[in-house]
Amino acid sequence: QRAQGVIGMLEVIQSDFTRLEADTKASEAAAADEFKEFESDSQVDKASKNVQIDNMEQERENKREELTQAKKSLESTQKELTAALEYYDKLKPSCVSAGVDYQERTRMRAKEIQSLKETLKILNGEV
Repeated sequence: QRAQGVIGMLEVIQSDFTRLEADTKASEAAAADEFKEFESDSQVDKASKNVQIDNMEQERENKREELTQAKKSLESTQKELTAALEYYDKLKPSCVSAGVDYQERTRMRAKEIQSLKETLKILNGEV
């Protein structure tokens, strides 16, 4: 009976070992499948992110070019504005007489018109 007890115990150990081996192989196969899926997903994600990086770098370069053009345009417009303001400052005194009020300018304009009418009559030979 002792021999059967030892053999029985060895059979139980072998059965446990076989079951443990099968469970371990199944777990390893499942883990390998999960890893392959993870690796595949990671590669797809990495490729997608690389495309996004390329697109963002291109967009950044485009924005830099736009900024450079905008700065050049601003500089050019600023120069034009400065020139126009300088010209305006030169014209301002001749356009607006600081010491003459509206009534005086109106009176002077009326005299000038009358003088031009008389000149026209002289040129037309009406005098």
